[in-house]
Amino acid sequence: MKYVVVVGDGMADYPLEDLGGRTPLQVARKPNMDMVAYEGKCGLLETIPEGMQAGSDVAILSILGYDPARHYTGRGPIEAAALGVRLRGGDVAFRCNLVTLEGSVMRDYSAGHISSSEARELVEALNEELGGGTVKFYSGVSYRNILVVSGLDVDGVECTPPHDITGMNFEDYLPRGEGSEFLLELMKNARKVLEGHPVNLRRARDGKPPANSIWPWGQGGKPELQGFEERFGVRGAIISAVDLVRGLGVLTGLEVVNVPGATGYYDTNYAGKGEYALRALEKVDFVLVHVEAPDEAGHAGDIENKVKAIEKIDSEILGRILGGISGLGEGYRVAVLADHPTPIVKRTHTRDPAPVAVFSIDWDGDGVEGFDEFSVRKGSLGVVKGYDFMNFLIGR
Repeated sequence: MKYVVVVGDGMADYPLEDLGGRTPLQVARKPNMDMVAYEGKCGLLETIPEGMQAGSDVAILSILGYDPARHYTGRGPIEAAALGVRLRGGDVAFRCNLVTLEGSVMRDYSAGHISSSEARELVEALNEELGGGTVKFYSGVSYRNILVVSGLDVDGVECTPPHDITGMNFEDYLPRGEGSEFLLELMKNARKVLEGHPVNLRRARDGKPPANSIWPWGQGGKPELQGFEERFGVRGAIISAVDLVRGLGVLTGLEVVNVPGATGYYDTNYAGKGEYALRALEKVDFVLVHVEAPDEAGHAGDIENKVKAIEKIDSEILGRILGGISGLGEGYRVAVLADHPTPIVKRTHTRDPAPVAVFSIDWDGDGVEGFDEFSVRKGSLGVVKGYDFMNFLIGR
């Protein structure tokens, strides 16, 4: 049996006045998702346990079959794993965004989706000027980088995700609590390094927002997770451009598949993800394909690009997988889901249950008329705990 999970990050939403009271999922042309809903079993996933912050780190850990309340230590260490960073006892890893601050306002949590090559230059400069025995910066993808602090008590610092405060006064959300003084001083010194850097001077000439500050958040120590194959009895792979998701693959022993042109943004290589998923299924029995673009559109309040991203996931990833998986000569189950909503009106993640539909050639379908936040409620699955989903899919 082959198993595929296609995750449209932040794909779920709320009804929008601009869409006539419908959601992006309801207006998007997505015949493959709708087929999976009609011919498969549908419901809602509770991917964010009570009391935990809504985000893909918690949600996808849950989707993979691990209870976040027991296993989650923070976003930073997961992304660090994707970069091959080995954390030791006493190390604390932070996600370290390159951001644009303007006056007292968080103008852009991604510094205009700075390129990975530009970000790498800036991270190198930060290491040269500020790195040492207790501090090390690591380059990731675009604005998503890592800060590791060693031998200092900063694990309990309270930090706010920068995408939650876009357009707001960032001074109200600076790191606070015990150990925050160290981070605040580091941020102040980093700003001095970044503001005059040639990368930002070039960006200013090109009319692009400067990456003029770091913003650490999502901190934690190394998590301990049982291997996916040991847990569920199948070998698997994971496809994503986002270090957070790739890191979960590393920590659970899933093969991380690199797809050329996968960017974690609107311009990602959708078709390549579908093709590489089929190739991976020739060697393994489980593949999770993650697409970040709908989430980015939700954070940007961009209805048009959210709808387009959903349509591309449907046609270029899900459609390609459905068209090719039967040729592998085995039974199969294909799931499509959102990990959490990222509503246009809120521009951040919410903890609402997310829609899911699963097609299997050996099941009778629910006959649900479409894949969206409301239609799936008529399905036979009801509301499922996120960390129970994998047991349902694989049937162990």
